[in-house]
Amino acid sequence: MIEIREVKSRKDIKTFIEWPVKVLYKDNPYFVPPLYMDEKKMFKPNYVYKDQSEYISFLAFKDGKVAGRIQAINQQVANQKWNEKKVRFTRFDSIDDQEVANALFDECCKWAKEKGLDTIVGPLGFSDLEREGLLVEGFDQLSTFEEQYNYPYYQKLVENYGFVKEVGWTERQLRAPEVVDEKLERLSSLMMRRYHLHFGESKNAKDFIKKYGDAFFEILDETYEDIYGTVPFTKAMKKMMIDNFKLIIDTRFVAVILDENNKVVCFGLCFPSIAKAAQKAKGHLYLHHLPTFLKAIKHPKVIDLGLIGVLPEYKMRGIASAIIHQTMLMLQNPEIEYAETNLNLEDNNSIQNQWKSFDNVLHKRRYAYKKTIE
Repeated sequence: MIEIREVKSRKDIKTFIEWPVKVLYKDNPYFVPPLYMDEKKMFKPNYVYKDQSEYISFLAFKDGKVAGRIQAINQQVANQKWNEKKVRFTRFDSIDDQEVANALFDECCKWAKEKGLDTIVGPLGFSDLEREGLLVEGFDQLSTFEEQYNYPYYQKLVENYGFVKEVGWTERQLRAPEVVDEKLERLSSLMMRRYHLHFGESKNAKDFIKKYGDAFFEILDETYEDIYGTVPFTKAMKKMMIDNFKLIIDTRFVAVILDENNKVVCFGLCFPSIAKAAQKAKGHLYLHHLPTFLKAIKHPKVIDLGLIGVLPEYKMRGIASAIIHQTMLMLQNPEIEYAETNLNLEDNNSIQNQWKSFDNVLHKRRYAYKKTIE
């Protein structure tokens, strides 16, 4: 017998967060858990997305044992922005059992219908700052900390329920070519001189945020305005990002381009990978885990490409070539084995073409699905 229960009690909250880590993906070498303390914030009354979303979480039990979980989100700001009536599903995990998956999706659809929503989409979180997309290729690859791993059978569970693909993303491993493209280097230098641009400097993460934090978010909003599923940044979201980023920003892996008035016009932000550290800590950040995280941050073997932002008026001027060139220089660091791009929309030709300058391997692919609620 399958029972679906709304997550309300402390016990159920703990189970909702820990079941994938401690049971479903226990000892899986590719799964990277989110931080427990970040996931727990969802159940606090002051959660950062409370002012723009309604959401509900469910656990599935089969014969008395936990068999799955899911969260449904009415992202009201996104629905208003895109003129849609969608419910997002996220944090979907299930044993390989179609009845369990169906029961979880049914409960989300029932809740969404009561809210006047007509389409269910996902996996998508509260914003594109969260993990999104169902892994459909690359099951033998280590997940990044920023993205979610899932078993191959998830695709069957989702598609058998009647979902169809809405968008797709690719992920690549990037390595510096043996010889840096001189043409790219010349183009980068030419564009910088032509538009009187220069690279900004910062002493450390705190200095970086102080100098460029406000401009960073302004450019992000403009750059990602038309990207699938995005929502504008609120003050609370900005604070959350800064609180998270300041712990792992390393100025060796950031590039900021300024105009002659020291206004930020473009930036590229990479992070030291903490995937293996999060695995070892099983998603917790206790005091005795700090040395592992600090080592990963100070001496990374992998860097994760976070965000690239360009002011609209500079998009067609080749300025991004300077950021790509800087990324190549980062990868020439002998400690760095490769970079992970994280998610790129598969039909975003401008970003896809940028990786041709690297020794690159497309090693993961993800889909977001949709289904009309009946």
